Amino acid sequence: MLHSNTKAAFIALLSIGNVMYAQEARVKEIKGRVRSSDKDVAGIAVQNINSAKAVITDANGNFSITAKNNDTLVFSAVQFKKKVIHITTDIYNSGFIVVPLEEFVNKLDEVVVRPYNLTGDLNQDLNGLKLEKDVSAEALGLPNASVRVISQSENKLHDADHGKFVYLYGLGFAINVNKILNRLSGRTKMLKKRVQLDENYEVIKGVEEEYIDSLFTDHLKISRNQYHDFMYYCQMDSDFYNLVKQDDELKFWEFLIEKSKVYRQNNNMD
Repeated sequence: MLHSNTKAAFIALLSIGNVMYAQEARVKEIKGRVRSSDKDVAGIAVQNINSAKAVITDANGNFSITAKNNDTLVFSAVQFKKKVIHITTDIYNSGFIVVPLEEFVNKLDEVVVRPYNLTGDLNQDLNGLKLEKDVSAEALGLPNASVRVISQSENKLHDADHGKFVYLYGLGFAINVNKILNRLSGRTKMLKKRVQLDENYEVIKGVEEEYIDSLFTDHLKISRNQYHDFMYYCQMDSDFYNLVKQDDELKFWEFLIEKSKVYRQNNNMD
């Protein structure tokens, strides 16, 4: 009887150990936000040194990175002191973390301001000046520095529709209820339309910044208050986005000229 009890206890202990090991080894998405009292929290590198994966924070300091229990995250940026966070069981179970960052201050013993001996000759003065090194995220080689920061609409769409419908874990499974409900309620469809509208707006804004007002008023004969209506009219043409992607200013300008003729004719502007 004693032998039977000992065997049962050993099996139970082994099962508990397997469950704990499985939890520790399972990769999970950890979301979080970095905070600072008076500094920009965008573009901060977040690296999981155990998996060698890294991401950067968005404009609001939010990030999402996969990690296991007991992994270590390192937060680094030129304006902050390096921060090391260990993924404890509590953090792993909650799936969310807030990370306060401390400003990095480089104190100098003495600052001496000297005249630059400028001559007024731009070419000569530029040759004599030593420019500081680029300290952008790209120049520093930070992980994912070239990754585009997603918009608020894209972030909401990701939260509403990311992941699989069903996750399999050994003999068990988990259903992504959030994704299913958002699909059924139409929220996912609505957010996709919002993302598309944001993208369309960015294209129109880019064209507006590319060409000065006088080009539209003098050459296209499109007044400032008709600009957005005219650009939406251009967007209805299937060639519009293809020309934008080609980044050929001459072809795109020819396209705008032809569309302006039809637009003015349709609106009795000539």
